Amino acid sequence: MRYRIYFSSSSKVWDDISWVPGIEDAGFEGWEIVADGNYRLDSPVNVRRIDEVISSTNLGITVHAPYSDLNLATLNHPIWRESIRQVSCCIEQASEWTDRVTIHPGYISPVGKMMPDRVWEYQKAALREIGKVASDHGVTACLENMIAAREFLCRHPGELAGMTADLEGIGMTIDIGHAHTMGLVREFLPLVPRASHMHVHDNNGQNDEHLPIGDGTVDWGAVGQAIARGYSGVLVIEGRGVAEGKKSLPVARGWQA
Repeated sequence: MRYRIYFSSSSKVWDDISWVPGIEDAGFEGWEIVADGNYRLDSPVNVRRIDEVISSTNLGITVHAPYSDLNLATLNHPIWRESIRQVSCCIEQASEWTDRVTIHPGYISPVGKMMPDRVWEYQKAALREIGKVASDHGVTACLENMIAAREFLCRHPGELAGMTADLEGIGMTIDIGHAHTMGLVREFLPLVPRASHMHVHDNNGQNDEHLPIGDGTVDWGAVGQAIARGYSGVLVIEGRGVAEGKKSLPVARGWQA
């Protein structure tokens, strides 16, 4: 199947934007903007700067919504509302460039541990609101599976599929590196044909290291077969820098052969 290969780096959110044209020079087809730090899309200055750079390249665009200090599953109502507002604002602006925005699920707070059913309800309610905004703007908001931190929602494939089921404007981002920290890469692979978006990067099964493909212990043979058979969207290589990301390109291109 044909998929497009983009690059993203969450470690670059405080860097000057001059690094971005190097994504195209390295051979990537697009850039996933991590909309945090200097790249927040609720700043007109940031939006103007980003738009100028996009216009000077042939890069396709996807966006990762902000997640720092936000929680779509908190039982603290003002923070819950603000989290929804910031993600929705990002989607509205991102729709000028893309039809895919990745969002993080929330996490269980100490108070939330006493009422896990309500945490689930708050997360679903947040997704309904966000999904409506996304749908109204021609965007799919893609909920991402998370790393092996006990407080996070959507660490398991069944939970991610259940959380996103039958919600307008909501899809799934399958993150292979995150799945590996859970020891669940093979369990996530059946969801690949249903994914609206994908992230790939390597690690050694413990921490979310964002290593080049092959520098960790992910079973890329199995992953590559699943992607080649069942995926045709945007495949984002996440890395700590463009040079490291470029090391993953030949492997990802090989899955298309």
